[in-house]
Amino acid sequence: MLATGFCLVTVNVLVKFVGEGLPPFESAFLRFVLGLVFLIPAIPAIRAVRFTRRLTGLFVLRAVAHAIGVCFWFFSMTRIPLGDVTAMNFMNPVYVTLGAALFFGEKLGLYRASALFVAFLGGLVILRPGFREIDAGHVAMIFTAIFFAIGYLTANRLSKEVPASVVVAMMSLIVPICLAPLALAHWVTPSLPQIGLLFATAFFATIAHYCMTRAFAVAPMAVVQPVTFLQLVWAMLFGVVLFGEALDPFVLLGGALILGSVSFITLREARLKRGRTPSPEQTKL
Repeated sequence: MLATGFCLVTVNVLVKFVGEGLPPFESAFLRFVLGLVFLIPAIPAIRAVRFTRRLTGLFVLRAVAHAIGVCFWFFSMTRIPLGDVTAMNFMNPVYVTLGAALFFGEKLGLYRASALFVAFLGGLVILRPGFREIDAGHVAMIFTAIFFAIGYLTANRLSKEVPASVVVAMMSLIVPICLAPLALAHWVTPSLPQIGLLFATAFFATIAHYCMTRAFAVAPMAVVQPVTFLQLVWAMLFGVVLFGEALDPFVLLGGALILGSVSFITLREARLKRGRTPSPEQTKL
């Protein structure tokens, strides 16, 4: 998840360099088409999978949710600072945790619910509705986090049934099919530098999704997801150094509230799990 976070921030930086030169739909489409070359090693693993109707439905659901989220995300990158994008994306664990409780039957006790409420307050601190103008990019990031959360929940379920390389490959194959009509409807011929940046975006995004799926396969989502909050540190630094963006203390405060609340959930659940695990002496006959 550390590698996932760093790669995703790098993707944000590259997308911001592409800027407003290309429509968001086209940028997202080219990012996935150019990334197909990285899927060649996954072909044997894909051929070994038995695609049932249920499994295929999960692959399609994840790809459609991710395609919608990516379009909102690429749009946001052209409108608001890098730190805002990253901090608002921290709401993913809130939606993921709520979704896991609603659809997967995970328990949502008092402590976890209270921590999620604090995380929600952190999101309000970042947006500050009524105290500043809310840009369309901020609204788009709300939808980005929701649709990415749907994708993460589906990826978590898929990672328990098929290899991580297959989960990433199937998403990368289906998403451009979803985006193609929208991209072709507003097509702008990209320049060579733009193609190069989007190719690099595809590389780092593919690595990020593979690392994320591997993390989901070996640890509970509530444990691995908070690690991505280190993205805020890297995003703020990149924003200042590369784009001359100002450090927003409210973004830092809101991100800290979200980080603290979800980290509290993680530490408490880890402590409870250790309490339920028998010691080696207890397992001896």
